[in-house]
Amino acid sequence: MPAQTHLFRCLQDNFGVLVHDPATGATASIDAPEAEPVEAALKETGWRLTDILVTHHHGDHTGGIKALKEHHHCRVIAPRAEAARIPAVDVEIGEGDEVKVGSIKGRVLETPGHTAGHISYWFADEQLAFVGDTLFSIGCGRVIEGTPEMMWNSLLKLRALPDATKVYCGHEYTAANIRFAKTIEPNNKDLAAREQEVTKLLANHKSTVPSLLGAEKKENVFLRADVPAVAAAVGLSGHSPAEVFAEVRARKNKF
Repeated sequence: MPAQTHLFRCLQDNFGVLVHDPATGATASIDAPEAEPVEAALKETGWRLTDILVTHHHGDHTGGIKALKEHHHCRVIAPRAEAARIPAVDVEIGEGDEVKVGSIKGRVLETPGHTAGHISYWFADEQLAFVGDTLFSIGCGRVIEGTPEMMWNSLLKLRALPDATKVYCGHEYTAANIRFAKTIEPNNKDLAAREQEVTKLLANHKSTVPSLLGAEKKENVFLRADVPAVAAAVGLSGHSPAEVFAEVRARKNKF
């Protein structure tokens, strides 16, 4: 039986998501921004929380862990490099490690840049990627603890996943990200089509996540720093993709 997912909002613009294995009844929360929305989602679905899979240490992704663990006695799995900064960790993991939610098997991808030890979770059979604040819908996370080159390499790692991958990110930033992306690629027809789609979704009070990785590769300027037209648009023709990415990210910081 395929995995089931349930997406919901937390805090101001965070996403929470539950991943459920119908075969065993196991359920994981991807991060835990705050406890109450996770509890409400569990009540709505009737699922039992067995695991919390943490992507990085920031408080808007970990604030609900302690309360949820006390209530559900669930297992907390977190990046090895940041475990000391995350509450109540039971299992520390890193690149290539396997993670199971019941019978559903995932793999850990180290995706540093936003934070130094950020990880993502890739469930190949389910074609699901939970990427925290590394990759957003038409965007990427701010480079806080790492370097632009580090972040670009992390994005390349995610970009290498299959086009059919459903990408779940940590925040609802899509509309703002599109407005910025248009300043770099104003003639990107795929981006224009995505803008129309996103406008309709938001008008109907629907989420713009998950997005398909195949679409992100065509529309997300942060994944396109090795496209000559993008380099030219920021005045860096002939420069390395990491340098182009750094300039695009710097412009987004000021946007």
